[in-house]
Amino acid sequence: MRLSSLADYAVVMMAAAARRCGATCRLNATMLAEETGLPLPTVQKLVSKLSSAGLLESARGTGGGFRLARPAAAITVADIVEAIEGPIALTACVDSGKHDCVVEGSCRVKPHWNAVNGAVKGALAGITLSQLSASPADAGVQHPASLDRVPALAGEQV
Repeated sequence: MRLSSLADYAVVMMAAAARRCGATCRLNATMLAEETGLPLPTVQKLVSKLSSAGLLESARGTGGGFRLARPAAAITVADIVEAIEGPIALTACVDSGKHDCVVEGSCRVKPHWNAVNGAVKGALAGITLSQLSASPADAGVQHPASLDRVPALAGEQV
């Protein structure tokens, strides 16, 4: 399982925006492209997607630019990933709109996928942008508690 490059870049960009000034001042795409090393067209594309998702506020013209739409502590990694990739769904059977699995009707694992999906989504929702934008020493980087509670499937040992 791997995030797309765009989702990864969106997290990097949002953390840089939070470090720069959060919701208090306006930034521009050129500034973030320089700070993150991301190509300017990629930053512009991400600003558009993140604005559409309500994570960034943007304004055109003199004094324009963009800023976080809410405090960094109120934006999670799950928010950013879902803004870029859509709902977090590890398998087709947890994605409510899809029914394209050939064994869906007889699958004995299907009842467990919602719990697994919830654990992954909960872990991503447990990490805020303010945690990601702090230096590792200041943040006291720890694994979210939700990862310690992921239950093993019946009969498996972890």
